[in-house]
Amino acid sequence: MHEWNNDKELFKLIKKELYTAVVGDIMDKLGYLHQFLPAQIRPLRDDMFVVGRAMTVLEADVSEHTDEIGNNPILKKSFGLMLEALDDLKEDEIYVCSGSSPGYAVWGELMSARAMQCKAAGAVVNGFSRDTNGILDLNFPCFSYGPFAQDQAPRGKVIDFRVPIRMDGVVINDGDILIGDIDGVCAVPRNIETEVFTKALEKARGEKMVLKKIQEGMKARDAFDKYGIM
Repeated sequence: MHEWNNDKELFKLIKKELYTAVVGDIMDKLGYLHQFLPAQIRPLRDDMFVVGRAMTVLEADVSEHTDEIGNNPILKKSFGLMLEALDDLKEDEIYVCSGSSPGYAVWGELMSARAMQCKAAGAVVNGFSRDTNGILDLNFPCFSYGPFAQDQAPRGKVIDFRVPIRMDGVVINDGDILIGDIDGVCAVPRNIETEVFTKALEKARGEKMVLKKIQEGMKARDAFDKYGIM
């Protein structure tokens, strides 16, 4: 048995008690050693926190004349399938995008505004974001390489969504849970999520107890030997 009955209850627990470090530690112990997304992906503001299910988006670099030649009808559309992907966001989902070179922004203010209307949880992109002041004013959780205004319109297009994507060796499937904070973003595969979050809650609560003991004067070696946490 676990402490939650649905995603709403789970995400509430995660926001209240967990953080990426403890979730990553548990996945390490379970043998999932490559679940953190690239370290360059950072919150636009240090206090931003995101948790939700991935809505995966596959982006590709294009030339400025792709819409005039070629055989793929998707590439003849402005932004490819980006607008369709954005409109397909569901409540508590995270727009997570990868596949293109990080030479331009793949997220911005208007996308954030639409995602908020869909009640999405946030955006995590393997590239830059722009319209930074607007996103911050909306208080929309955005994780990216940071601010860079160069637009994706003539440089990149979404070629598919709700398909498996990859970020530096980390495979993210549609529906996997993402959790992000100031220390980075990690992906929790659906098939291990119950075990991961059950053990992460146990470890986080144990860490609070160990912190208290150390603050009371317990030595690090003694604390680890007794509680197995450090």
